[in-house]
Amino acid sequence: MATLCRSVALAVLLTLVSAVDRGNFKSCQQSSFCRRHRAVKPGESPYALLTDTVTVNDAGLVGDVINENNRIVFTLEIYPLKDSTVRIKINEKNPIKPRFEDPYALVKDIHGESFEVVDQSAQGVTVKFGSHRAVVNAKPLKIDIYNGDDLVVSTNARGLLKFEHYRNKPGNEEQPAEGEGEPNALPAEDQEEDKDGLWEESFKGHTDSKPLGPASVGMDISFVNSKHVYGIPEHADSFSLRETTSTDPYRLYNLDVFEYEVDNPMALYGSVPVMLSQTARHTTAVFWHNSAETWIDIKKLPDSNVVSSITGFFSSGETDPPQVSTHWFSESGIIDVFVMLGPKPMDVFRQYAGLTGTQNLPPLFSLGYHQCRWNYNDEEDVRQVHENFDKHDLPLDVMWLDIEHTDGKRYFTWDHYKFPNPLEMTANLTARGRKLVTIIDVHFKRDSNYFFYKEVHDRDLFVHTKDGNEFDGWCWPGSSSYIDMTNPDAREHYSDTYRLDRYKGSTLDTFTWNDMNEPSVFNGPEITMPKDNLHPGIGVEHREVHNAYGMLFHESTYEGQLKRSDRRLRPFILTRAFYAGTQRSAAVWTGDNTAEWSHLRISQPMLLSLSVTGITHVGADVGGFFGNPDINLLARWYQAAAFQPFYRAHAHLDTKRREPWLFDTETLRIVRKSLRQRYQHLPLWYSLFYENELTAPSQRAKREPPCSAPRFYVTSPPSEPPNFLNDEMIISTLSPQIPVFQRGGAIIPRKDRVRRASTLMREDPYTLVIALDSDGKAQGTLYIDDEHTFDYRQGKFLYLAFSYEAGVLTSKKIDPNGSYDTASWLERVIVIGLPKQATKVSVNSATVGTRDLESTFESGSATQGSQLTIRKPGVSMQEDFTITIR
Repeated sequence: MATLCRSVALAVLLTLVSAVDRGNFKSCQQSSFCRRHRAVKPGESPYALLTDTVTVNDAGLVGDVINENNRIVFTLEIYPLKDSTVRIKINEKNPIKPRFEDPYALVKDIHGESFEVVDQSAQGVTVKFGSHRAVVNAKPLKIDIYNGDDLVVSTNARGLLKFEHYRNKPGNEEQPAEGEGEPNALPAEDQEEDKDGLWEESFKGHTDSKPLGPASVGMDISFVNSKHVYGIPEHADSFSLRETTSTDPYRLYNLDVFEYEVDNPMALYGSVPVMLSQTARHTTAVFWHNSAETWIDIKKLPDSNVVSSITGFFSSGETDPPQVSTHWFSESGIIDVFVMLGPKPMDVFRQYAGLTGTQNLPPLFSLGYHQCRWNYNDEEDVRQVHENFDKHDLPLDVMWLDIEHTDGKRYFTWDHYKFPNPLEMTANLTARGRKLVTIIDVHFKRDSNYFFYKEVHDRDLFVHTKDGNEFDGWCWPGSSSYIDMTNPDAREHYSDTYRLDRYKGSTLDTFTWNDMNEPSVFNGPEITMPKDNLHPGIGVEHREVHNAYGMLFHESTYEGQLKRSDRRLRPFILTRAFYAGTQRSAAVWTGDNTAEWSHLRISQPMLLSLSVTGITHVGADVGGFFGNPDINLLARWYQAAAFQPFYRAHAHLDTKRREPWLFDTETLRIVRKSLRQRYQHLPLWYSLFYENELTAPSQRAKREPPCSAPRFYVTSPPSEPPNFLNDEMIISTLSPQIPVFQRGGAIIPRKDRVRRASTLMREDPYTLVIALDSDGKAQGTLYIDDEHTFDYRQGKFLYLAFSYEAGVLTSKKIDPNGSYDTASWLERVIVIGLPKQATKVSVNSATVGTRDLESTFESGSATQGSQLTIRKPGVSMQEDFTITIR
C-alpha cells in the first residue's frame, strides 16, 4: 500500500509539473475590464428607454436609451428575423469614433420577419412576431422574450448592463457632442470604480497602450425556467456549464495554451459565443455577436427564495421561476445579441445555421483515420508508416506532415534533403487511395529570400505595430510576420499561393492543417498578438478582431483549395483557432491534450460543446499529444475516438513512437477492431454530415425523446459482464472491448468490406442494421454521392429513407430530384429485436422483381436482442425496394 501511495503521489507531482503555466495567462482580476464588469452589482439599472424616441420601420424598432447617471445616449434596435429569431443591438448614438461591428461571423442572407407593435406607452413597447413577443420595459431598460405565453429569455433583468462609451483621454481638450456629457470626465457611476487599466494596462512586461481608453460592453441574459446551459467553447470543462460564483468567469479569448488543464474555465484555442438552454418545454439559444475578448459569468438561481431577478425591480415578492443568469462582457465592440427561440434542439441548430452557416459536406476521406506526429522524419519514414498500415491490415486515409517537412519553417516549401520528391511521395500515397496533409501556420519567417514573405512584405500586407511598422513576433521560424487577414488583398494573395504552380510539390491530393492561428506569438502578451497592433486592411486594432483572426486565415485556405481545382473539389482544412462561422470552411481539433485518462474523459464534453454551437467536424488527438500513453489508455482512446467525428492520432516530437504495430499483439488487435468499426460506419457518418449541411449536428448528445419508451441494444458487447452502479453501466478499464449501443427505432447503414482506405470502398455493398423500438418500428437515412466533388449540388446524389413497420422494410428517395449512378447494392440486412423467427423473407424491386431470401435467426436477451440476418437481397441502392418478413 505504501508503494502504491508513493506511486500515486509521484503521478500527481508529475502532472502538476507538466501542467499549464497559469502565470502566462490573465485571470479576471488581472483584466481591468473584467474587474469593472464583475464589480457591477445587481440592482436597478441606470439605463432607460426614451419611449418618445421610438420609431418603427420595415425591419424593426429603433429608439434612444439613456444612461441616467452620465446622460450618454445609446441606440437600441430590435429586429425580428425569420425562423423564430430576434436580434437586439445597443450602440453609442454619437460616438467620437465609429464602434467596430464584427463583419465576419454572419452569412449574407439574413431575412427579417413580419411583425407588429401591439402595445406602446410610456412604460414600454411590445413587438409581436409570429407566436413570439419581445416586451421592452422602459425604465429600467429590460427586454423579455416570450415563446408563446412562456417567458424564456430576459435581458438586463438583474441590471448588469454596462456600456463604456468612447471618450477623449483626460487632458485632451475637446468639446462634447450634442446630447453627450463631458467626454474628458469619468461618468458619475464610474467615479468610485477601479480606474486602474482604463487608459493603459500591463501584464508580464507587456503594455497595452489602449489609445481609445475603456470601451467594454456587458449585459446579463437570463434563461428562465432553466437549470442547465451549454456551449461557449472552447473550455476543457463539463458539457453542462458550471456556476462561476467561486471561480473566474468562462473566458473566450483565442490562446495557445500549452498542456491545458481539465475542469477549468480558462480560455483555449477558439471561441464561439453561443449558449443554449434546454428545459422540458423549450430549447433556447443566445449568440453574443462580438469578436473581442469576452468573459461569461454563470449563476444558477434556485426554485425558491429568488425575488426580483426576472420579474424586474417592481416584484410583488412572490417566488420567481428557476433560471440560469448569465453575465456577458466584452472588451470592445457593441452589444449585438441574437435570441433563437427553438422550441426544439434541432430548431435551434437550424436557426443558428441560418445566421452563421452550416458545416459543409466534407470529402469522405476526411472521416476516415488520420495518422500524424510531430514529425515524420523524411520520405522514407512516410513510406514505411503507410506500408505498415497495409502490412498489419489497418485502414488509413491520410498521412500528415508537421512543421519539420518545410525548408526551415518556411511554409509552402519542402526540406530539400528530407523531402526532395514530394510529388513522388504523394503519388505513392494516392496509389493506395490515400491523401496527404501538410501544415501551413499563420506566422511567416522574416527572410527576404523567402518568396512568400518577400511578396507580402513588398505589398505591405502584414499586421502593423501600434506605431505603423511591420509587426515582428517570435514563433517556430524565429522572427516572423503575420499576414493581415482583414485585408481582402492579403487574403487573395494568400489563397492564390495554394495554386499548384505556386505551391510547388503539392497536388490536388494535398490538404491543409492551419495551426498556431490564434495567433500564437511566443514573445507576445499571453503568448499572442498585442491588442494594440493595427490591421491596416480595415483600420482597427487587433483587440477588435482577435477571436475572428484564425477563422479568416482558415477561410482563406479554404478559398485557396477551391481555386486550385477550379472550384470543383471539396477542400479539407483542419484548424486549431476558431470562431462563430468556422464550420463553413474547416474541421477543428481540441489542441495540445495530454496522454492522461482525464484528457480522454474531457474530450467528449469538449466535442459536444463544439457540436451544439455549429462546429461539428471535431475530434481530439488520439492517445494525447503530450506524454506516452500506456496500452490501456491508448486502446481505450482508439475505441472512444472511433465514434467521434474527426479521427486522428497525433503526438509530440519528444514522445515515443506510437504507431499501433509498435505495441503488443492484443493492443494492436483492439486498435485494428476500432479502426474497422470506424470504416464500417462511414456510411452513417457521411449521411450525418450531409444532414449536417442541412443543419443537424453530426455528433449529438442525445436524440429528441421518442413517442414510446426508448430501447437500447448492445451491438458490440463487452467481453465480460459489466458491473452496475446507480443503474449506469460501468466497464472495467482493462476490458478489451467497450459496449456500443444502438437505439431501438434506428436503422444504421454500414459497409462491412473494410479496405485499406475509404476511397477503395466507394462502390462496395451496404448492410442495414435495424434495431426495433418497443412498437416494432425503425427508420433511418442514407446519403450517397461521389464523395469528393461538388457535383452533389447539381443533383448528382441519392438521399434515401428507410422505414420498417409491420414486418416490411421500405427504401425510397427523400429527394426525387437527386440521381446518382452507383454500383453499390444491398448485401445484408440485420434486424434486432424480432419476437420470433421469420418463416419467409422476400424482396421486391423494379429490377429484381419478387424473390425469396435466405435468413438465419439467433435468439437474444433484453440488452442483446434477437437477431435476424437476411443474406444478399441483391437490390441496387439506386432503386426503391421493399423487404417483407413474415
